[in-house]
Amino acid sequence: MRIVITTLLAMVMATCLNAQIKNKTSEEQVWLAFMNQTRLSSKWGFWAEAQLRTKEDFFSNFSTGIARVGLTYYVNDNTKITAGYAYVHSFPNNGHKNISVPEHRPWQQIQWHTKYGEKLRVMQYARLEERYRRKVLNDDELADGYHFNWRARYSFLLQGAIGNKPYAPGNFSWILNDEIMVNFGEQIVNNYFDQNRFFAGFAYHVNKSDQLHFGYMNQFIQQPAGNSYRTNHIARVAYFHNLDLRSK
Repeated sequence: MRIVITTLLAMVMATCLNAQIKNKTSEEQVWLAFMNQTRLSSKWGFWAEAQLRTKEDFFSNFSTGIARVGLTYYVNDNTKITAGYAYVHSFPNNGHKNISVPEHRPWQQIQWHTKYGEKLRVMQYARLEERYRRKVLNDDELADGYHFNWRARYSFLLQGAIGNKPYAPGNFSWILNDEIMVNFGEQIVNNYFDQNRFFAGFAYHVNKSDQLHFGYMNQFIQQPAGNSYRTNHIARVAYFHNLDLRSK
């Protein structure tokens, strides 16, 4: 339980820091996601994911599309290791107003789950990403080659059941989630801190394995120049689809 308290304090500190910084802009967005986790055997499975994000005033335009896949090795029922690839499509934006920018992103992750009694659950993961982002010549043209950097991510999710039938189909649970991301590599000069994402919301338990998450996310980003920041206020909806194809 000590790690739960420590992480909650870190969430509060990140939120307070966000509130104190003055040199920042903000946007309102919507993030939609579908995530599938399929277990093929006692040791192997795969991950598949699709995301679409808007920008500015929730629905005015698109900002990012993501497709992510991965091969998963199950150390046991509560711990798994995944390695895979993600394609990230950045729609026209400042700095490339008339063109989209592609990014190729290999990634590796370890994820683990912990239960505290019948109602409280914790999910954590540590992820490493290798980001190859296409260079931009101007608002109308891509340049040759890619910018490269590493990014490390740590996510802590706390989930608590609501009602007398914990996590039963048709019931709800509450969710608090914080994820911090750090850049490193030769091309990173000013923004070693990349961003922090804080989410508060609910999960509707569709059946014994699937969940629909919805709520508010605050995304606090340090810009590459290092002296400016952006805060995104996000309405997030994500469907988590889980399949177990092992022989019964």
